[in-house]
Amino acid sequence: MGKDYTEIDERVQNWISRQKMFFVATAPTAADGLVNCSPKGLDCLRVLGPHEIAYVDTGGSGIETVAHLRDNGRIVLMLCAFEGPPKIFRFYGRGTVLLPHEAAFNEILAKFPPMPAARNIIRINVERILDSCGFGVPLYEFKQHRDSLPNYFANQSQDAISEYRRNRNARSLDGLPGLTVHEVES
Repeated sequence: MGKDYTEIDERVQNWISRQKMFFVATAPTAADGLVNCSPKGLDCLRVLGPHEIAYVDTGGSGIETVAHLRDNGRIVLMLCAFEGPPKIFRFYGRGTVLLPHEAAFNEILAKFPPMPAARNIIRINVERILDSCGFGVPLYEFKQHRDSLPNYFANQSQDAISEYRRNRNARSLDGLPGLTVHEVES
């Protein structure tokens, strides 16, 4: 049986810092909406306080997390120990989207290593923390983060990135609002 935590203490924070990837899940309010689950890597997750975590969203092909958070705010992050003792943590909460033109963006971004084309930062007010055994999670040996995303963005101009986001990040798969033109170009 898993344990319920009241906060992200130093022990949990240290465990989080050793994980090389995590998964983000969100869903729209509509009962027929698509649930989204995305893997994240590149050392883009940080604990900001006992009830707050954040990750840098460099952007991919879609805008599901942003659209779902703007719709209802619900989010869960799951981390699995792929090395060492088995363990899973889930962090349930309410997420908000912090955009590059907002005052706190650069302050929080400074807590991360350089990130390729940071589209936004997802901040999560953690309401519940649960762990579980992770006995069924396989062992994997971490080799390195892929360089595909940094290499891709290194070969793109800011205009090309903005155009891509205007065309591909305006609406979610369910048609929910994503990023506005102003948000993409600010």
